[in-house]
Amino acid sequence: MNVDILEFQEIIWQKGRELFRDMPWRTDTGPYYVMVSEIMLQQTQVDRVVPKFEAFIERFPTVEHLSNASLGDVLQMWSGLGYNRRAKFLHEAAIKIIGEYGGTFPETEKELVSLPGVGVNTAGAILAYSFNQPAIFIETNIRTVYFYHFFLEHDEVTDTELRAVVEASVDTEHPRQWYWAMMDYGSYLKHQGIGQNNKSRHYKKQSPLKGSVREVRGQILKLLTTADFELQEMRMRLVADERFEPALASLEKEGLIAKTGPMFHLKR
Repeated sequence: MNVDILEFQEIIWQKGRELFRDMPWRTDTGPYYVMVSEIMLQQTQVDRVVPKFEAFIERFPTVEHLSNASLGDVLQMWSGLGYNRRAKFLHEAAIKIIGEYGGTFPETEKELVSLPGVGVNTAGAILAYSFNQPAIFIETNIRTVYFYHFFLEHDEVTDTELRAVVEASVDTEHPRQWYWAMMDYGSYLKHQGIGQNNKSRHYKKQSPLKGSVREVRGQILKLLTTADFELQEMRMRLVADERFEPALASLEKEGLIAKTGPMFHLKR
């Protein structure tokens, strides 16, 4: 590790002050807001998430409201974000928080990762942002910063290597603001063309939406947010090529849609 940690921390704090972004989940750092935002931000850019987050929170202002909603209602509010399994996981997580934790968010990594859709990194973000704990977690902006400052001459960097440097450099007194600064600086670097996430051994380029089964899945769900439909009518309204059947079958299997009599509808 050739970079001086104290010097690195000074850079992060300076960049954090210069590049701070005001976001709705930073106004209220309660764990519900943070969990919703973190799951929305998985594989989705901030500018697309902000208006969806605000509408979602207006419709489901608390974890209790979300747990009491139908999955169909949640999917309607999620429409347009893609990767709709995230909405199902978020709904299931809310139900578990109410049912098993009495509405009180867990405050340990072990408990948080037991929630559907919450992995180690999402749990770390909740611990840092909501509970101001110096948790160690990694996502694309954080990778960008550490690759730029510590791994410029390296390829195939593992998250194990990266976590060791994150742990050695995290500000343990102000972790919430530290990670905000890190995220804003990482976003800035990416916009400057310095992302370099391909340095990660775990990097996988996202497959194009156009022409994929995922594209048709999204079309089916968007259609079913408007009304219930019979199979033939769905075929007439959508791109009914060879992707239609596997898309429909996968949505049924995952419990995102259901069929009652001849009619397909969002899971209620």
